[in-house]
Amino acid sequence: MEEQTSAGASWLRSRSPVVVLSVLLVVALVGWFTFDFLSDKLGASSCDTTTRLNVTAAADIAPVVANAARRVSDEDGCYQVTVTSRESDTTAESLVVSDGTERPDVWIPESTIWLQRAQAAGAWDVPVNGQSIASSPVVLALTEDTASLLGWPDRAPTWAQVFGPQAAEDLSIGLPDPAREPVGVSALFGVRGVLGTAPDPAAALTTTLRGLSPNTVPSTDDLFDRLPGEITAAEPLEGFPASEKSVLRHNATQAPSKLVAVYAQPAVPALDYPFVVLPDTKPDKRDAAEKFLAKLVEPETTKVLSDAGFRTPDGRSLRDRSRDKRVSAAKLTPPRLPPAAEIDTMLNQWAGANRSARIQVLVDVSGSMNEPVAGTGKTRMALTLQAAELGLGLMKPTTKVGLWLFSTNLDGPGKDYKELVPVETVSDLLSTGALEQLRSVQALPNGATGLYDSTLAAYQTARQNYEPGRINLVVVLTDGRNEDGAGISREALLTELGNLGDPRRPVQVIGIGIGPDVDVAELQAISGATGGQAFTTPDPTKINEIFYAALSTLLCQPPTCKPAG
Repeated sequence: MEEQTSAGASWLRSRSPVVVLSVLLVVALVGWFTFDFLSDKLGASSCDTTTRLNVTAAADIAPVVANAARRVSDEDGCYQVTVTSRESDTTAESLVVSDGTERPDVWIPESTIWLQRAQAAGAWDVPVNGQSIASSPVVLALTEDTASLLGWPDRAPTWAQVFGPQAAEDLSIGLPDPAREPVGVSALFGVRGVLGTAPDPAAALTTTLRGLSPNTVPSTDDLFDRLPGEITAAEPLEGFPASEKSVLRHNATQAPSKLVAVYAQPAVPALDYPFVVLPDTKPDKRDAAEKFLAKLVEPETTKVLSDAGFRTPDGRSLRDRSRDKRVSAAKLTPPRLPPAAEIDTMLNQWAGANRSARIQVLVDVSGSMNEPVAGTGKTRMALTLQAAELGLGLMKPTTKVGLWLFSTNLDGPGKDYKELVPVETVSDLLSTGALEQLRSVQALPNGATGLYDSTLAAYQTARQNYEPGRINLVVVLTDGRNEDGAGISREALLTELGNLGDPRRPVQVIGIGIGPDVDVAELQAISGATGGQAFTTPDPTKINEIFYAALSTLLCQPPTCKPAG
């Protein structure tokens, strides 16, 4: 090392002062620029820790959000954005009761309606609002053949031609379940709007909604599967409400049936894609969320959203649609979303006309259910389960059903009830083996009847998970009377049920009692406290009849049902 230093000094002495000065200047400049470059690079990622922001987004907008997340994570090493695509109804449920998945810091559902529903179900106690990052109008998507019958392309079809007092007859129109899809909610307001000039608007609305009931499906995707030319066992549809974005996406494919977007006048609530920082998000993640939101509303991301078929939050389309006669509106200012109470009222009207329900079923598995029923070769338990299984045939595929069992100390000391099947749509239950679980239920040899505690717990759960747009029920199937002396008393139960009731969000208890040991007055008092009914028979062989009587009264389908009011 000393030899190298000496050699260097000798070389410098042999050079002219000008050369030496030039070399030293170059070295200094190289060192300075190297330091400056490294300082910039290191300074960009000089973080004590990297903040991870967990974002859950509706499936249709998640790819664009994920693209922005990758860019922002590359540009700023101080925080990492992870985007999960998930259906908004599933996310809302997981925010109320955890399903084991990681809770998001930011949620981007397709509509503010989901924020209202999540808060009403108890996901958080404070008002939550979001900033819209995009929008998509809700349109009536008609097949080209159907649109042609209504005047297209010479003139634009209207919602009144399909839903109004002078609507075209025999059109097969579908609807995404308004209890599950915000598109369906917007459609209800659109239908109500065009029927406002009918001689009796309320009766006309009920009749029209019941006409939509047979073709109501869980999601908009199910409707696209029923277009002419698609491989489906169901009757083809001639149109249905959908988001403009989904119509654009469909028409861009090689689908055999193209769609024409019919815009409501006046416009109905659009999908608004709110960016929401959840209330329990920590301060450091809130800072990261603010930076990410800034990235989502900057011009580069707005252009990507536009290319994907979305509009700006104020309803402007940045795409040139002058050549697309199927989807042609240049700007549609989204109307203000109605208040939650008005949406609930609209959905209650839908529930009354449609008779789709959310049913929490309580099945008695106490020892007396093992009693054989003369002349049948079956037990009370077997007959009850048989009736419950057959009863599923009376329910619409969109109806939700969950199953609890109850006895005494069934799920540990002091807890008389236990969940067997979580609440799912009938179509999902039938496809996931729920019937096999139901058939495997057995009564407990020494179990007593913990009726009061179980009914109260089921009612509390039903109130907490109330779903607008459905008839919300608790159905109790039992062959006895309350035998749990250590639990709540009858008087206390009735008081609690009365206190929990809310006429704007009604939940009824329906009692179904079989056998000679049923306390009819007890079931009537419990049901009556919630506005419900009790159906009883001393003959267990009649369980099918009273089960059908109960469900057909509440869930009857057109034309059997009479118009409400």
